[in-house]
Amino acid sequence: MNRRTFQKLAEARLLDAKALLKAKRYDAAYYMAGYAIECALKACIAKKTRLYDFPPRNAREFYTHALEDLVRASEIGKSFQTRSR
Repeated sequence: MNRRTFQKLAEARLLDAKALLKAKRYDAAYYMAGYAIECALKACIAKKTRLYDFPPRNAREFYTHALEDLVRASEIGKSFQTRSR
């Protein structure tokens, strides 16, 4: 997958999360919002690679669902902390 694919997935999952929130399906909305964030972080990681492709399978640290690990791998941690204050 490449950066643009992850960007499109993030946008689509965010729309899904908003629809679920509107339908008062809070648990599902929370889950879908997390998925949107995961896709957005993977788009950031892909931006750092050649031709914006997601890193090869042997780069195990990128193939995770742990948001903290993805924030670290995307190297946006400092920017994220500054903006979240």
